[in-house]
Amino acid sequence: MIRLYDFLPSGNGYKVRLLLHQLGIPYELVECDLKNKSKELLERNPYGKVPVLVDGDAVIYESAIINEYLEDKFPTPALLPKSPEGRARVRIITRFHDLYLEPPLRSLFGQMNPKTRDEKVVGEKVTEFKSRLDQLEKIIADGGFATGSDFTLADCALAPTMFFATNLLPAFGAQPLDGRPRIAAWWTHVQTRPSVKKALGEMGEALAAMQRGGN
Repeated sequence: MIRLYDFLPSGNGYKVRLLLHQLGIPYELVECDLKNKSKELLERNPYGKVPVLVDGDAVIYESAIINEYLEDKFPTPALLPKSPEGRARVRIITRFHDLYLEPPLRSLFGQMNPKTRDEKVVGEKVTEFKSRLDQLEKIIADGGFATGSDFTLADCALAPTMFFATNLLPAFGAQPLDGRPRIAAWWTHVQTRPSVKKALGEMGEALAAMQRGGN
């Protein structure tokens, strides 16, 4: 059975878990403490980061690479279009997500407590994230899923990040869907997907547990 090393509620980890749900692949979850990284995790990923997927002798890290590995190994249902143009479009959005959209949002996780937050950091990162959302509004498909009528790896990447954005950004006085009708329409539509519903439900439970624990 596939093993997935992850930290909850990691958006990058849920990018992979969402795909596993979509493909109907059972897996064993190994929860990791990233503050006290285990020897087991470091043996599998020298970066000490999650997610890490172990499939037999294959050890794969970096969420985008994990998802393309799963797409290659389990091609039905297809999560990448057949045409080179369609595949490139999916990769443009997944790379935009990983390099530009998700990082400023992740920087805000440590600023949730009003008593300890750095308002300068908050202002800079909220402004940057909103700018990235405006860019996404221009490249996301107008109706349907992220690149058109088919659910793809682009949706797997975007959905966990948008969950965090819609749940956490209002605490900083920002509404990520306001004035972005394409993203808003996509967000409504993508949540009708059973695999997305399942993953976002798990994210909600993990986030609530962390908030109860004061993390």
